[in-house]
Amino acid sequence: MRPRALVYGDVDLNLIDGSAIWAQGMVQTAALAGCDVTLVLKAPVLTGRLVDPLRALPGVTVLSPHAEGLVRGKEPMATRQAAKVLARVDGERPFDLVVVRGMMLAARLASSPLAGRLWTYLTDVPQSAAAFGNEAKGQLRRIADASRVLLCQTEELRGFLESAVPATAGKSVLFPPVVALPEGLSPREGGLPVGRAMKLVYTGKFAPRWNTYEMTRLPRLLAQRGVDAEVHMVGDKIHDDPADPGFAARMRQALESSEGVIWHGGHPRAEAMRLTAAGDVGLSWRNAGLDASLELSTKLLECGALGVPVVLNRTPMHERLLGADYPLFSATEDDVLDALTLIGKNPDMYTLAVERCRAAAEGFTLEAAAGRLRRYLAQTFPEPSPAVLAATPPAPPGGGPEQGERKLRVAVASHDLKFFSRLLDYLRSRPDMEVRVDHWAALKVHNPDRSREMIEWADVIVCEWCGPNALWYAEHKRPGQRLVVRLHRFELYASWPRDLDIGAVDQVVCVSPHYAELTREATGWPLHKITVIPNWVDDHQLDRPKLAGAEHHLGMIGIAPSRKRLDLALDALEILRREDPRYTLFIKSKLPWEYWWIWQKPEERAHYEQVFKRIRRSPALAGGVVFDSYGRDVAAWLRRIGFVLSTSDDESFHLSPAEGMASGAVPVLLGWPGADTIYDTRWIQRDATAIAESIAATVREGRWESERAFAREQVRAAYGLDKVCRQWTDLLAGALEPTQTMRVA
Repeated sequence: MRPRALVYGDVDLNLIDGSAIWAQGMVQTAALAGCDVTLVLKAPVLTGRLVDPLRALPGVTVLSPHAEGLVRGKEPMATRQAAKVLARVDGERPFDLVVVRGMMLAARLASSPLAGRLWTYLTDVPQSAAAFGNEAKGQLRRIADASRVLLCQTEELRGFLESAVPATAGKSVLFPPVVALPEGLSPREGGLPVGRAMKLVYTGKFAPRWNTYEMTRLPRLLAQRGVDAEVHMVGDKIHDDPADPGFAARMRQALESSEGVIWHGGHPRAEAMRLTAAGDVGLSWRNAGLDASLELSTKLLECGALGVPVVLNRTPMHERLLGADYPLFSATEDDVLDALTLIGKNPDMYTLAVERCRAAAEGFTLEAAAGRLRRYLAQTFPEPSPAVLAATPPAPPGGGPEQGERKLRVAVASHDLKFFSRLLDYLRSRPDMEVRVDHWAALKVHNPDRSREMIEWADVIVCEWCGPNALWYAEHKRPGQRLVVRLHRFELYASWPRDLDIGAVDQVVCVSPHYAELTREATGWPLHKITVIPNWVDDHQLDRPKLAGAEHHLGMIGIAPSRKRLDLALDALEILRREDPRYTLFIKSKLPWEYWWIWQKPEERAHYEQVFKRIRRSPALAGGVVFDSYGRDVAAWLRRIGFVLSTSDDESFHLSPAEGMASGAVPVLLGWPGADTIYDTRWIQRDATAIAESIAATVREGRWESERAFAREQVRAAYGLDKVCRQWTDLLAGALEPTQTMRVA
């Protein structure tokens, strides 16, 4: 069945600017990705330049609340009106996903019936730490909690939001601008013109910080340098700036009367792109105050797809796209004149700029965007499982729903779901399961009446942790009701497993073969009752481009308690830095004194006092250890890490190396008990010296890229989120064969 998508942008589609182009691109992408799309318009239709092409698309409905009588008057809908209209449209037949753009609107919808189905496109959010106050953070936290997916235009924006508002982590995905060439329009071919003026092209709104007034001076100033040029300007939205009341009049006069300026006025997007393709150089040069923006210019990408190079500001994001030696980076008016003079007299430089822009645009086509959205839809709306359908009891006869419409009922009982939350989200997203949670207030505290309701309702019960919850459900479950218990390291040596009636349990889940064997030895439970399903790695979220210099950066996630052995990681770092001071250890962790149960132990305090004294005093470690704050923004943090260390004395699974592998880092482990049942022995070293030698050789011999690519594919095949979720789906349906084997290999 095709997902039904409701799309609304807090934008006026009568005006051509980046936000209006987003709305058009979003609808085109969703339709191509297989959705039935309903676009709700903010303003009454005054021109069909952007709307008419959408009406012609199969599977797309364009709804004008003004024309339908849902809104009185001719003014564009305010936020409050838009929220009411969207709720009303959805109420007639609920949509599967609701794509919205506009932070104020999303905040209002967060407390509406649409909450939980929002796919919120984030753009008008504070984009610096200084601008991100507590009120804005609280608002974004509420939006994140109510959103199924958060769509971010760039990797830079996603990383910033995840570090500023932890609730966005795990929900943020990339949705860059979409570039779709109109039918019949081909990219520009050839070099600079001979025998005519160089055509500079600007499309979009006219505003002070977009340097549009300054652009009108370029033909005259270039003429003074012997370069014949004209500026073609496309658009009809002239900004009224309260800080510069005279701008609108000054801008209009310049458009109408400046020498060498041809003002084409407003046009449909297809015609605006044809005018761009007829030009030689695009203009996207802006005020330096916009350099900190974490958004990517659609104009840059459109020009690149059309084979038209662009004058634009030098920023880290633009350097990553175009290369640091791109010839048209400009900061000042003189820079612009220098760059245009250079390419006007140097055809090779012009060709280089064209090739860089064209290559940058290749990843932003409509087809690429639709493929990206299909993946997000598949992750959000899993297909029904034949095993689950077969395990689902029939619906009751006599007026109830037909058999097959009833879902498998899964109850999850736990006092702490921190290791189960991502899996819980997945189970709730399945169309063939209904999930309820019996939340215990503490390890031994629960509401017996609530738990009995779960027993009466559920087909399958999952006890997260083998604690008092497992004992209670094993004693009270109904005959024939499936009971699954997940056992962690914490409870293995407590009394609960010994007291558990294993005959009432269908399956005990351990996260590694080593702990499955320890569980069997400690409890004497039958082998067929114990199975291994590993911890999952969200490889979709973690797979992000590395930052420059990552191959010299080591990472550790979590350094407490002392059995994590930070001291051994420092041993390896000292050896590396004696040969190459670029090696740096980044540590993402709470500090040991933030854990009261650790810091109260004298031996733990003594260990860390010695470790931190060593970091302060060792010449080899000076400036080589960086502590980063604990938080959920692990995926963004891992972008700088090239090697992830695991130097522990003991682990049940240790997720950090697997997360590092999914991010494209190389794992380096010591051989703690059971490590070789989880990770390939190629990643396991005998001691700190061997760790240092392995890392240095990998970088020195140029093997880092190939090793990290191999590691990424290994972990995806063994512990990727999709695979582990399928294992849990089969387990809950009673269709998973028990296994005690597992390893990345």
